[in-house]
Amino acid sequence: MSERTILFLAEPQSVSGIFPALRDAGVQAGVADGLTSAMAFLKRSPTAIIFSRPALPGYAAEALLSRLAELSAKGEDVPPVIIFSRAGLAEEAQKYLELGAQDYWLEPLSWEKISLLLPEATPEPAPKAAPRPSAPRVLSNASPQNVTGHGLAGQGPSRLASNASLAAGATATSSGPESAAGRFQIIGRHPAVQRVLALARQVARSKATVLISGPSGTGKEMFARFIHHNSDRAREPFVAINCAALPEHLLESELFGHEKGAFTGAINRKLGKFELAQGGTILLDEITEMDLALQAKLLRVLQEGEIDRVGGVETISVDVRVLATTNRDLDQTVREGKFRQDLFYRLNVIPLRLPALFERGEDVLLLADYFAAKYAMAYGMGPQAFAEDARTWLASYDWPGNVRELQNLMERAVLLAQGNPIQQRHFLLDGDTWGIDVPEVPAASEVAGDAAPAPLPTGQAPGPASAGSGQPPATLREALSVMPLHEMEKQLILKSLDETSGNRTLAAQLLGISVRTLRNKLNEYREQGLEVV
Repeated sequence: MSERTILFLAEPQSVSGIFPALRDAGVQAGVADGLTSAMAFLKRSPTAIIFSRPALPGYAAEALLSRLAELSAKGEDVPPVIIFSRAGLAEEAQKYLELGAQDYWLEPLSWEKISLLLPEATPEPAPKAAPRPSAPRVLSNASPQNVTGHGLAGQGPSRLASNASLAAGATATSSGPESAAGRFQIIGRHPAVQRVLALARQVARSKATVLISGPSGTGKEMFARFIHHNSDRAREPFVAINCAALPEHLLESELFGHEKGAFTGAINRKLGKFELAQGGTILLDEITEMDLALQAKLLRVLQEGEIDRVGGVETISVDVRVLATTNRDLDQTVREGKFRQDLFYRLNVIPLRLPALFERGEDVLLLADYFAAKYAMAYGMGPQAFAEDARTWLASYDWPGNVRELQNLMERAVLLAQGNPIQQRHFLLDGDTWGIDVPEVPAASEVAGDAAPAPLPTGQAPGPASAGSGQPPATLREALSVMPLHEMEKQLILKSLDETSGNRTLAAQLLGISVRTLRNKLNEYREQGLEVV
């Protein structure tokens, strides 16, 4: 099996951003659009790992996992499969892991994470001045008999737009130790943030465990990355796992790994997160969601530095620094008997508490400026300005979703403003109508006279903008000129559901509204007689 070939089952444009890093590291990559073309690729090119979307038109990842399980049962070597998705649903992750997937990742894919899975992969792409290996192969797989290759050198989104580590409130800087994820600092001038940063810097080079607490969306993972990248382990892996995303029996396998045959669906040996983080740092996100029985096993790792894979007999030593986050009052959780007190003491060597965004004063506008500039660059727009009403509102809003809510709001506003100054109406909070500039349609009383509309030329059918046609215009430009706001809203909602294969959670995220608001809108459409799945 090739150690340096990856197959993506995905839309080419959704993974092309990772290709420059793969190319510079000498990794070959293929893209398939279905099971038949994927199996044809595997037959021609022994592959180290497969990254697959849960579904594509005419393809479901369940079929791939079933086919590979059949081959494994016949004694054939098969590559592990990682499902990657925008949704991040715990039920979906559990389903695919039980079907035999090695892991379930959230987008975006990053070279830093992928490199951990490839033997002898360099932690950073080669310098640009160095001789380049051949470009990764991107396969056109409409049919397995017609497979062609072409390079994608220089393609993909901008580095700023695709850098996931920047998305929670960090920006590139020239100071600090270098690592595969780049150099960065936390954005924030507020004294509370500066105090947390100073303490984080002070303890970064130690081996002490750090417990980072604060409301959801405040950037706890970003502070964990900040600690790692300012530590002596900065050139080693940083591995994060969300303890709330998986049930206990799967979380144990994710943390400690498992042996082949350890349970149904374990078709390969799998290294756990602790082994993948060897020499580096592991982040246990939302640690309070971990089951008490698993907490006892984690305590052993912290005390002894040893793990046992599920179904294994060998004790494995690990050298990993542990960071943890929680959005709960951990003292209260301990008092309620839901978290082990001895584990709490082990984790709480260095406590860091992050303030909510509404407590950070002028940092709100700093972050708004940063995110607006980021998304304007990502979508090919010029410098982004704010109208006064937008800045006033940003400074007065209480931000229950914290930095994460601000980030999502700014992406939406940039898209709706379309290069114009962002106004308050572009933020589109729950219950708002779409903040899109739509030319006013004159009322019937404003039309000169009561004459009937001019007849169309003989044989010409009414266009998409014809009144009463019931058909949406073919382009957004046409929609902006003739479609009522409520109809435009309906079309956007239905389009988002179509794009996400009916996934309401993801559709709501794309629209920037809550799932509850989306559900209410769909109920409204049903009452109007529209068939909605």
